Amino acid sequence: MKKPQLYLETSVWNFYFAIDAPEKMEITLRFFDKIKQGDYEIFISDVVIEEIGRADDDKKHLLLNIIAEYSPMRLIIKEEVAELAQKYISEGVLPANKIEDATHAAVATVFEMDALISWNLKHLSNLRKMELINGINMKEGYSKRLELITPMEVSDEEV
Repeated sequence: MKKPQLYLETSVWNFYFAIDAPEKMEITLRFFDKIKQGDYEIFISDVVIEEIGRADDDKKHLLLNIIAEYSPMRLIIKEEVAELAQKYISEGVLPANKIEDATHAAVATVFEMDALISWNLKHLSNLRKMELINGINMKEGYSKRLELITPMEVSDEEV
């Protein structure tokens, strides 16, 4: 059976170290345990690296080290991704100042990920945004449905 392919948006990496949010940190660590066990194939893009690049030096060092440890595959942002991200913004799904969030969703769509994993509940991991993004994706000819979910929805043991 093929392993689920998951695109990990920047917030997931951040919550690996979120001692100020212990419950989300614990869920995130359980999620990363499942990655270590080989349950998922994980992916990032340059947007993740760019966002981390804006962190202070200590945090940037921690985040880049954890990314190196887990070795996600890096997806290349191409014109098709940029156009789809812009479509999410022009159609009002995401605000103009959230181009990175739009790009995360577009990368995950164009590369046919099984899910985009995020702790960004306002702009990505919520039912309304998932439906709106998938609506645009269908209109633009992308037939694979993209799940936009939190680490919690993939980290707990299956019953």
